[in-house]
Amino acid sequence: MTIDANTVDEYISKLPEERKTAVSKLRETVKSNLPAGFQERISYKMIGYVVPHEVYPDGYHCDPKLPLPFINIASQKNFVALYHSGIYANPDLHDWFVTEYPKHVKTKLDMGKSCVRFKKVETIPYDLIAELCQKMTPEDWITLYEKNVKR
Repeated sequence: MTIDANTVDEYISKLPEERKTAVSKLRETVKSNLPAGFQERISYKMIGYVVPHEVYPDGYHCDPKLPLPFINIASQKNFVALYHSGIYANPDLHDWFVTEYPKHVKTKLDMGKSCVRFKKVETIPYDLIAELCQKMTPEDWITLYEKNVKR
């Protein structure tokens, strides 16, 4: 499900009613817990948190005109998704998240490389996501990104 929106508020306003509350709460959880330096914007037609060009002028290697992406939140056809680039790039962070998840949610973790899928919005572990967001600063992300991309 692609939502055409120019702002995060517009994105949320276009969601089905049953998703608005969960996505709004997920947004607030991320915003309230990310270290300073990340910026919220629409990124890849999703709610995105990026390292802006003012902090990382090189931008994203796939398209340097774009800021460096870090986290995205999306309402997909059958689930709400949290995309976290740090989980994909840092095996220790990935393993921590996979270990902690069952302590917060009784259902099985549905996860891709960077994507955590929530088919039932009532099972979104906001406290765990808050803790995850606190684990990486923009500087940490830039260092990890450059280590993995600029070999």
